[in-house]
Amino acid sequence: SENIAMRGYNLWILGCSAMLASIGLDTNSAAVIIGAMLISPLMSPILGVGLGLGINDRELLFRSVKNLALASAFSLGISSVYFAFSPLSEATSELIARTHPNLLDVLVALFGGVAGIVAGSRHDQTNAIPGVAIATALMPPLCTAGFGLAHADWRVFLGAFYLFSINAVFISLATYAVVRYLNFPRRHY
Repeated sequence: SENIAMRGYNLWILGCSAMLASIGLDTNSAAVIIGAMLISPLMSPILGVGLGLGINDRELLFRSVKNLALASAFSLGISSVYFAFSPLSEATSELIARTHPNLLDVLVALFGGVAGIVAGSRHDQTNAIPGVAIATALMPPLCTAGFGLAHADWRVFLGAFYLFSINAVFISLATYAVVRYLNFPRRHY
């Protein structure tokens, strides 16, 4: 629950991640997109939602939902402004690839969520969290939705935002299931 708040350092990193993902999507650069996924702090509030549900912590749940909504709106705003003023206005293959989610995206989010909470619950450092960030690809679909918003292309916006939502929901559900399975201490009121 440490990095859930989207202010200060996390907000700066989120803004940089949204800009990098937008530039990578616009220039069709997979390397830049991967870099944006690695630095994105979006995973923390999503894991916080599942953790809050799993341990029955309403305060953590509401704080996580609020920060996830703030981070999503902030990222959408940055990417929309970028794509509104970008001289490259064509939909690249990297953009189009994030507009048609399927069942495999659900499985990636589900297993990514399991790996994320298991790695996050360990005291020793692991390299699983960056791998989960890359596998679940949270920032690129959000920035693709920003492209759709900037160009008033609602098919692109809805497809990309749906992919982001699938990832967020199934990562949270996987987190909830693992937290319950591992018997994390629950909060009592």
